[in-house]
Amino acid sequence: MSDPKSSYGEPVEEPQPEGDVVGRAHEGLAEAEAARRDAPDGTAPDGTAAEASAPAAVAAAPAEPDPWDSPEAASLTAQPAAVPADTAAYDTPAVTAYEPSETASAAPVVTPSEPVSEPAATAAPVAPQPIFVQAPEAPRPRGNRASAGAIGLVAALVFAVLYLAVWLVLEAASGELTADNVATVALATAGSWTLWVPVVVFFIAFWLLGAIINRGRWGAWVIFGLLVGFASWGGYLLGVLFQEQFWNLTAAEGAELMGEHVLAPAAVAAFIIGRELTIWFGAWAASRGRRVTELNIEAQREYERTLEAGPQLVRA
Repeated sequence: MSDPKSSYGEPVEEPQPEGDVVGRAHEGLAEAEAARRDAPDGTAPDGTAAEASAPAAVAAAPAEPDPWDSPEAASLTAQPAAVPADTAAYDTPAVTAYEPSETASAAPVVTPSEPVSEPAATAAPVAPQPIFVQAPEAPRPRGNRASAGAIGLVAALVFAVLYLAVWLVLEAASGELTADNVATVALATAGSWTLWVPVVVFFIAFWLLGAIINRGRWGAWVIFGLLVGFASWGGYLLGVLFQEQFWNLTAAEGAELMGEHVLAPAAVAAFIIGRELTIWFGAWAASRGRRVTELNIEAQREYERTLEAGPQLVRA
């Protein structure tokens, strides 16, 4: 490519880089900004606003003639020319300082490149369920009535044996019992109402007294044993009525019969046997009642200890 100077035979001014014009414009803007800052009311030293002076400086900057507007420059720009190495720095656009805008820019939205799994929702803590524990039942106090009935049954059997022996002795004293008819008289007495009715009445009276005394002391059996003796005496009289078939007797005959046996030896024997057996077998029932009382006290203490300890969780 030919040099423009040699083509036209006259010296041609080298075109000023365009970057100088832009640089001068920025220098003017910087001077105006500095003047505005130095002024107390934000105006330029000559009284004009800094904002107004800045456009004026920019407008005044391109007042010089641009060498590239000539026909010669147009012919030069038609062909690409090599740019000297020393002018490469001017082709770089001017870099101005970045001033952040007063208006806040929106925060960038960062989207994940991969789908992010939502964290698993933690389960709400489950409140512990109350455990209902059945309270222990208070121990029921044990009684002595059943034991008194069992003891009374044994006493009634003894009463029957002793009363049979008394009957045989009375029969022997009256001369009706001999060595030859002992078995016959014994069987006849054992099958009579006068033997078994007093035995049954004694058992019932003994059991009723034991049900009343229950776990009482032996002294109660000694005192109230008289009632069992009288019941046995009345049982003998009732047995005589059954033996004589009172439903076939008139009232007068019945009264006369009772008068004959009220103080009979067998009636007195029934009273004495009933009274003594009540005392001795009553001691047995009282001992059993004392033992039951101790068991009741121990059961009550164990119940109180269980309540004080509270519910216990037993794992299988």
